[in-house]
Amino acid sequence: MKGSMRKMLCLGLTALSMGVMMPGAVSAEKAAITMPQKMANGETVEVYYRKGLPLTAARARAAELKRETMVLKAGSIRREGSKPLTCDILFEKDVPVTLRDGTVIYTDIFRPVDEEKHPAIMAWSPYGKEIGGQWLDDVPGRAGVPQAATSGLEKFEAPDPAYWVAQGYVIINPDSRGAYHSEGNLNYWGSQNSKDGYDTIEWAAKQPWSNGKIGMSGNSWLTVSQWFIAGEQPPHLAAIAPWEGFVDHFRETANRGGIPNPVFPEGIFETFASKNYIEDQPRMVVTHTLLDAYWQDKIAKLQNIHIPAYVVASFTNPVHTHGTFAGFRQIPSKDKWLRVHNTNEWADYYQPEHVEDLRKFFDHYLKGVANDWEKTPRVRLSVLDPGHKDVVDRFEQEFPLARTQYKKLYLTSQKTLAGAKEAQEQIISYDTQSKQSAVNFVLNFDKDTELTGYMNLHTYVEADGSDDMELQVTVQKLDKDGKVITDPVTHMPTVSEGYLRVSQRALDTHKSTPAEPVLKHTREDLLKKGEIVPVDIGIWPMGMKYHTGEKLQLTIAAYQPPKADSVPPFGIAKIAVPAKGYTFRPGEKTAMKTLGGGHTEVAHPELAVKAPATRNKGKHIIHVGGKYDSYLLVPVVPEK
Repeated sequence: MKGSMRKMLCLGLTALSMGVMMPGAVSAEKAAITMPQKMANGETVEVYYRKGLPLTAARARAAELKRETMVLKAGSIRREGSKPLTCDILFEKDVPVTLRDGTVIYTDIFRPVDEEKHPAIMAWSPYGKEIGGQWLDDVPGRAGVPQAATSGLEKFEAPDPAYWVAQGYVIINPDSRGAYHSEGNLNYWGSQNSKDGYDTIEWAAKQPWSNGKIGMSGNSWLTVSQWFIAGEQPPHLAAIAPWEGFVDHFRETANRGGIPNPVFPEGIFETFASKNYIEDQPRMVVTHTLLDAYWQDKIAKLQNIHIPAYVVASFTNPVHTHGTFAGFRQIPSKDKWLRVHNTNEWADYYQPEHVEDLRKFFDHYLKGVANDWEKTPRVRLSVLDPGHKDVVDRFEQEFPLARTQYKKLYLTSQKTLAGAKEAQEQIISYDTQSKQSAVNFVLNFDKDTELTGYMNLHTYVEADGSDDMELQVTVQKLDKDGKVITDPVTHMPTVSEGYLRVSQRALDTHKSTPAEPVLKHTREDLLKKGEIVPVDIGIWPMGMKYHTGEKLQLTIAAYQPPKADSVPPFGIAKIAVPAKGYTFRPGEKTAMKTLGGGHTEVAHPELAVKAPATRNKGKHIIHVGGKYDSYLLVPVVPEK
């Protein structure tokens, strides 16, 4: 039996055993199905879908569908401990929006209580426009965001309506297609979701309260949505503010380095609530392991984005770092700014000074205010310095920095990083099944050094006992005693990583640079016994200061899939809100209802997708010295 036929048969048997409908199959439960879906290139792909949380699930924290309009009074609060409203707000709940294919989605609208025309900011996501399945209370310590920092009117990761309405803006909070009461099936970005966002923006621009200028804001999913929707070029989308979000779903999250990782999308899927079906992206991750038409549809059309953009990035987000920098660099807009912070996306987004900074940007482009925004430095950079004090808001003109001097640090048989290659060929190996399935290479700094930008590990590898390898590469800072320096808040080390399934090592030579290898992901070239192959493993950008005596440690390890509990258990925090109405006066006796469920409340747990077994077996062998110029390319930044 040919390999492709065997793969299809095995996939079909596995799917049917899980209750998944293959094309033409019948399922009594219909908990999961496949549907043909047209991609951006015109190709039709059978896409897996399954049922998510029902709206009745406590973990969904769903509100009833009820079209109504009310005035939220100044001084009232949404929750005990939240910031009181500073002005009256006209709240329109569950406003229907009809998309081009007739599907109706529902949005909440918060706007000033007047008859004037205002700019609007849209926050696009499926998490629930009223509390919903994800909320900061679900995250330990609310990720550093005090409850009193916002009014509680905001949807997850979105702008606070109480602040923005007081500044003369309208906030639009849709439940995207398939989310909660919105009709249709819930999609993960791609062309369908982008067109839906386009339609909603154009609908908003025609409303009697609109001045015709719409912006977008929010982080994570809401940032990814901005890249995709802006790529469709809605005529009335006037500015965006992407606050950490990827642009290429395959390369940056789902199959980074070619290694399928369904754990994060599965953890997010568990919190989605819908009356219909939800795109089963975790299953697409493990069944579509090459960059095919499905994944091409999940790449944002950055080349189409010419509108003003305020982009916020960090060096420490394991999901969004690469994409945020890529988005800033690749959009052709002449009016784009980058700010790189040193905390986390949520804490940074709700910092009062950053909210004010964003308002200045939107005031300029959505209201036409002459406030000298255009004089803002094009790049404001943070450089991390664990164990010391970070550099924050250093003014630069571009990223990567034009003055960067790239340096090769050669891997040696002594497990060091050196300025020169060893003359003799040497090998270093580790057993992939042992607890120490890794090797470390260390560089001691003899002077203060800044490394800011992209890194690339170029090396030669061999598999003894397998026809493939899955590698995880980590770069981190050690103190003068060789100990790992951890973050005082997260208690985790600050690292930059790269991944590679060696069979997918083929480079896209048109897009790759010495510091930034880009993989094709269009085929697998399995290893032959004794075959030694060169590989380039791109390491996500980092800005790090090393002091004299401190060390850089490069780790090459056998990839280990993340644990299922690596995703926060969203939807479980208990949140009390008014049982009737929407806000109440502080100290007022008001009947409350408590929202929130348990982490075991999962729709069809038997369909959950787990990380596949790695392809690592036997030994991994690294070749250095002689004809094997194995090195880590690092971005050295001289002082101005």
